[in-house]
Formats: sequence, structure tokens, C-alpha cells
Amino acid sequence: MDPIGWTAERIREGTATGDIDPVEVVERTLERIRSRNPRINAFLYTDEAGALRAAERVQERVRRGGPPGWLLGVPVAVKDNQCTAGTPTTAGSAMLDGYRPPYAAHVVERIQEEGGIIVGKTNLDEFGMGSSCEHSAFGPVRHPQDPERTPGGSSGGSAAAVADGMACLATGSDTGGSIRLPASLCGIVGLKPTYGRVSRHGLVAYASSMDQIGPLARGVRDAALMMNALAGRDPRDATSSSRPVPDYRADLERGVRGLRLGLMEESMGEGLDAEVERAVRGAAEALRDQGAEVVPCSLPHTAYAATAYYVTAMAEASSNLARYDGVRYGFRAPASSAAALVAGSRGRGFGLEVKRRVLLGAFVLSAGYADAYYRKAARIRTLVRRDFERAFATGLDALIGPTCPHRAIRLGERVDDPVRMYLEDVHTVSANLAGLPAVSVPAGKAGDGLPAGVQILGGPFEEGTILRIGRAVEKARGGARLLDGET
Repeated sequence: MDPIGWTAERIREGTATGDIDPVEVVERTLERIRSRNPRINAFLYTDEAGALRAAERVQERVRRGGPPGWLLGVPVAVKDNQCTAGTPTTAGSAMLDGYRPPYAAHVVERIQEEGGIIVGKTNLDEFGMGSSCEHSAFGPVRHPQDPERTPGGSSGGSAAAVADGMACLATGSDTGGSIRLPASLCGIVGLKPTYGRVSRHGLVAYASSMDQIGPLARGVRDAALMMNALAGRDPRDATSSSRPVPDYRADLERGVRGLRLGLMEESMGEGLDAEVERAVRGAAEALRDQGAEVVPCSLPHTAYAATAYYVTAMAEASSNLARYDGVRYGFRAPASSAAALVAGSRGRGFGLEVKRRVLLGAFVLSAGYADAYYRKAARIRTLVRRDFERAFATGLDALIGPTCPHRAIRLGERVDDPVRMYLEDVHTVSANLAGLPAVSVPAGKAGDGLPAGVQILGGPFEEGTILRIGRAVEKARGGARLLDGET
């Protein structure tokens, strides 16, 4: 049988018993990438020799009776803003074209320790700054279902690779929705963990107070499996939590009877595509049918979240990207003076969207403007966080709403309208401002066949709860999406 479309659970269990040959799985995955990637541009780099060597090591590990590992034999794609030792890490930017880090990100180490097989690095909006995967220096990612549309961003390469069977699992990073948006638009599952649940060591920084790494998968059970591998304390990241990591699969099949869920009123209003609203309300009804109580919930300050997010994120980006000056590493422009070196390197190494965000970030931090913009955004961020605290204090177990205001848009449709593009994140940024976990799960398809996702938000470190709710939505729709419409 063809392993393309198999679940990670199936591959892991079959590899551990010897019923599945990891080398054959990887060979078939690489064939799929060679066949499909020229059309979609999901991968920037594939490590065929390295992946096959890793598969052989997994074979030997099984023969020796070694520990099974959460990801044993599973082909995994890594977003190209997460360092891989000795292989390219570009963050989708000409600034880092050719850069090969001397160390690996914590999540890369964890994938390898748990028996996962990294097949390559996926395309993204440059430095994670975008919502459509059109801002990569190496060309846009195309939607696997309709190549004239975007898969969403910034983790669009990872989402497209998983949705199209070029990887079983993938990592993404989420600063304002960059895992959840492409998951929604590509019809797969994407989880942004609680801030600090997964180490950011080795992640190319965008906005450090909001960046989080998380999994993309075709089903909730596989997302939970990958969270088992990624979560946990890392002393190299001072913000990572030492809270014990549960088995996120343990409660997935418990159902939702007795849970109290809030339908976020502010997310269901103006600007929401009618097909998306229908899918979200359908998911809410399915949860109600399974025994959950679904009640309206107001979070009034989330109406200002997108504005606060973009001020805060751009300010942090301007600070984080100051290191790319053409001196220590990265693109270096020929120049006759130090000032010309920095100006030339940054001018030619950064794309338009990155320049826009760095300049705006520098402005909102500048003397005379920091009080009017940055500090005011920080106060709004506090109010947003308190809205969530009050909601959970009333006894709500989770909140539900749309992930993206619409289905996949056409390439070029909004790329020249940054304000409209920034509003892609209007429903997702609140979770990043508050540091809360959130998952996007497929909720249905429109008449044109394009998918829409429902977003489920939980309290701090309640990944298990929101995955359990997501699994209930998934089961109501007939099961996890495997590939090409199969379940």
C-alpha cells in the first residue's frame, strides 16, 4: 500500500512492530516531493541523503529494541525559520540565503530524538512576516488544491506540504496566526501552543514575546502526537515552562459532554465570509449535539487586538532584525564605508514587507511617539488578556470562533494592500497577545470546495482540552482528513 496519506500514528506503530519499513516510507515521500513541489513551491530545500540515512538509523533502532519515540519513522517537514545544523536556514529571506547554522533548534533536536525523519525545509513569508506566503524571497507558495490561490501564511509551505502528502507532519511558527491561518485555508489541523510550552531556541526571531512553534497535521490525533514530542522545558530558552508534559492523546476520545464553551461574539460579525460563518456555527452545533453547552461570550477589547498586535510585533521586529547588518553573517553588499555596508546589505537583503515592518517598528519606538503607540498598545494587550481571564473565570472551558475571515484568496489579490492583508489575522492575534493556546480544525467546505476552519482557544496550558474539543469537531465531520478527500 502507498504510505502517502497514512497517519503519523499508523507509521509510528507499524515502524515499531516492524510491519512498516521507514526507508520505503521516506523514499515514497521524497518521490512525492519531487513530483509535486515544482507546482506548489512548499519546500525550499530537501535533504534526500540525510532523510534516507535517518530512516536507516530508525531501522537499526528498531532492530536493537531501542525506545520507540513519539515520531518513530514519521516524515516531518521543518519550517525554514528553525535552525537545522549544517543545512540551509533562510527564513525565506535573501538576507540569509546560503546560511547554514552550526546548531539545531530545540524542536529539530526533539524530532530527531523521537525518531522523526526530517525530509526538508519549507517555504514561508520572509521572517514570518505575512499571511499569504507571497512574501518569500524564493517565490510564493501555491495552494495544493488550487495553484492560483494562496495557502495562507506565514507557515504556508508547511501547511501545503502536509495537506498535499509531501510530509506527514510539519512544524510551523505562530506570532499572530501563522500556524492557524494556513491550517484553516488548507483544510488541516494547526496548533499554537501556550507561550513557553515549546522552546524557541533556534527559531529565527520575529516578535519574541509572541513567537511560538507548533505542529501542523492532517488530524487532531497526529497533532497531539507531535505535541508530545515538542513540548517541555529547555534551559536554553528562559521563557520555556518547566510544567510537566502530559500525553496529549490521553483525553482525546472523552468527548465534550459537560464542557461549557463560549462562542466569541466579536468574531462573528462584520467582515466574516458567509461560508466561514456557516462552518463555524455548524461546528458549534455539532459540539452542542455531543453534549457541550455553547453560550455567547463577549471579549470587547479583542476588537482592538489587531491594532495592538501590529504595533507591538513591528516594534519587536525592528529590534530583532537589527542584527542583520552585513557584518557578522547574512547577505553582505559591497561598500566603501561602514554606513554604506549596512544600508546596502539591509536594502538589498530585506524584502518590501520586512522593510515596511522594520521602519514602522522603529517609528513607534522613537522618541516622542513611544507613548502614543507602543505603550498604548501594551495597555491594550493587558486589556485583551484580562478579557480572556474574565471569560475563563465564569466557568468556560474554551472559546470558539472563526480562524480566518474567509477562504483561500487568489495570488496577488491583496499583496499590494497591506492594511487588508493585516486584517487576515484579525481573529488569531488575540491568542498571541494573551499567550494562550489555540487550534484550528477543519469545520467544513464551501460550495467551491475550499475549506474553512474553526478556532478553539483555551486557558494557559490547556492544549489537551482544546485538542479534545477539536477531536469532537473532527469526528462530527467523519474523521481526520488523510489525503485527497479520504478519511
